[in-house]
Amino acid sequence: MCPLKKTSNKSGAFFVWLKNHYPLRLFLFLICLLIFQAPAYSQMEKKKKVPNLPAFDYKPLHFGFLIGLNTMDFKVRHKLPASRPEGLENRYADVVSLNPGVNIGIVSSLRINKNLNLRFLPGISFGQRDLLYIQDGEQENAPLEIKSTFLEFPLLLKYSGDRMTNFKPYVIGGINPRIDLAKTENDGLSLRTNDLYLEVGAGLDMYLNYFRLSTEAKLSVGLRNVLNPEGTGEPEDVLYTDVLDRLTSRLFVFSFYFE
Repeated sequence: MCPLKKTSNKSGAFFVWLKNHYPLRLFLFLICLLIFQAPAYSQMEKKKKVPNLPAFDYKPLHFGFLIGLNTMDFKVRHKLPASRPEGLENRYADVVSLNPGVNIGIVSSLRINKNLNLRFLPGISFGQRDLLYIQDGEQENAPLEIKSTFLEFPLLLKYSGDRMTNFKPYVIGGINPRIDLAKTENDGLSLRTNDLYLEVGAGLDMYLNYFRLSTEAKLSVGLRNVLNPEGTGEPEDVLYTDVLDRLTSRLFVFSFYFE
């Protein structure tokens, strides 16, 4: 990503860093939104004494579906100028815009105890990352549009707080193997199709008359370098591959669960 401005104070450095990372700001905003919703829901729950779906949490296994919005990002690490081909020493790349994507999936949840559930959420997600190259201070006319269609198989542990009538907060974490079905070698870069992600998030369960609705914000961080250093095999694509050392994926997802 773009280098950060120097600052003389640690708190100032943090805010400069945060300003340059829009996806992280979005994720923190969604987490704060979920946290600050809690007092309002608590006041509502004090007024409403009769719980909806009182036996819901005692079921050993239940199912549902999810719909979500995502933004996809790359963490970009460049090769040292001395290790690049001649003429590419001052060429860099960065993700310049975050495009909204869509997630859909199936929910299967296994009750372990009162506060802990094991969740398997197979699904599919669609998104795009725009990677813009800059050489000698001049931007290229258009970024590379890297579109992805992920098959995903998250296996997550969900730890819930105590239920307050019809409201319950929770945190979630686990792993998510993803397979990119849409990646081709026509984008200027060759990317590996398989990756493993660590995921962490937080959400709110809301018990309605006929089903449970949950809202959740989640950060997903890829562990593998998805850049194929061999490139596409096309001579003109050397400009895109040979300045990069490592690309790792990051996804920010806001989901609605219907169970």
